[in-house]
Amino acid sequence: MKKIALAAVLAATASTAMAGSYAKDDVVMEPVVVVEEAQQSSSSAGILIPLILIAVVAAAVAAD
Repeated sequence: MKKIALAAVLAATASTAMAGSYAKDDVVMEPVVVVEEAQQSSSSAGILIPLILIAVVAAAVAAD
C-alpha cells in the first residue's frame, strides 16, 4: 500500500513539475506587412451582380 501511495505522490509531483517552464522567450517575430494593390474598376461594377441576380429571380417568377 505504501508503494502505491508513493507512486501516486511521485506521479503528481512529476506532472506538476513539468507543467510549465520559467524560460523567457527570446524569439520575437516582427509582423509581416502585406500591401495589396487595388485594381481600378468602374463604379458600376458593384451593382452589376445584384442586378443580374434580380433579373434571374424575376425570370424564375415569370416562368412559374
